[in-house]
Amino acid sequence: MKDIKKFSLALSTLAGTIIGVGLFSLPYITTQVGIFVILGYFLALGFLAILVHLLFTEVAIKTPDFLRMPGFAKFHLGKWGERIAFFEITLGLFGANLAYLIIGGKFLSELMKPIFGGNEFLYTLLYFALGAIIIYLDIKIISSIELLGLVLFFLVLFILSFKGVSHFSLDNLFVASQKRDFFLPYGPILFSLWGTALIPEIEEMLQERKYLLRKIVPVAVIVSIIAYLLFIFLVVGITGQSTSEEAIVGLKTFLGDGIVRFTLLFGLLTTFTSFIVLGLTLKKIFWYDFKIEKNIAWLITCLVPLLFFIGGVKDFIDVIGFVGGVTIGIDGILVILMYRKVNPKRSKLVFVLPLILIFVLGIIYEIIYTFR
Repeated sequence: MKDIKKFSLALSTLAGTIIGVGLFSLPYITTQVGIFVILGYFLALGFLAILVHLLFTEVAIKTPDFLRMPGFAKFHLGKWGERIAFFEITLGLFGANLAYLIIGGKFLSELMKPIFGGNEFLYTLLYFALGAIIIYLDIKIISSIELLGLVLFFLVLFILSFKGVSHFSLDNLFVASQKRDFFLPYGPILFSLWGTALIPEIEEMLQERKYLLRKIVPVAVIVSIIAYLLFIFLVVGITGQSTSEEAIVGLKTFLGDGIVRFTLLFGLLTTFTSFIVLGLTLKKIFWYDFKIEKNIAWLITCLVPLLFFIGGVKDFIDVIGFVGGVTIGIDGILVILMYRKVNPKRSKLVFVLPLILIFVLGIIYEIIYTFR
């Protein structure tokens, strides 16, 4: 019974965090490239994500507790690995939480403005303030919220199916923008499937039952893929080429305010819990791995994304594309190199070089795409 409880809470935490802000970019991206391109990306990148997460699981099990990615890299690769990992994971988690701040503030604004007035910037500040406070809470509390979030997500899918059936058309799924960018989905989908930063957190939650990680990781990624495809199918099937960049607001024209407000509430809960979990992970990197005083670590963790937002970085698809293509690419390479150290006999060059090449090409593409 304890195994089942630990498994379900750990699974909901990992899957609930993976199913984050990336979810809301996928319907719009589908309208830009077409459903078959999206399915191809999910098949290839889903396999890649499961494989690399399992490699990192083996690394985590064979590494001392109370470390995060920079500490892992230092332990297995040395000082150079630590420096690269610190750059990668801090940039990646800062970028991810910036994306959550952008879209979560928008969801809160859409919910509250009709009642209380105000503007999107003020509601984003409120979202930020509440998240910063709750980052102090223990991960076990958040895991229960993530479980609720998963239940709520599938409830949202059911309601969209029921209420949107009269507006649903299969033809909408097979119509894509004439100006197709076939590489657009790479960064956002990789971002949407990635959860390696949470694996050490999950390992601590499992305590003496760390072996459950090997089952939790593939299930969490597969659950996430199913959830994403169902969401894409429903939203694009209803809104077609009228799909908005964050997916939900565009539903208003078809389903009315009531259903959309409930869906916005789901979006708010999803982004908010992930904002908290990733913020907690980043704080522990500064605290555990770099021995920064706990309150200063919390301050750095929370303020950097806010400063980027105030500075004008507000396009969330660009943000998650960069984070997915560049920082997650570096993360994947580090995981593969660490796994070679942990299991040199099982990681032949013929196996690791193609994986590393995929990530290197993705990094090059995403940098060119972002700064073109």
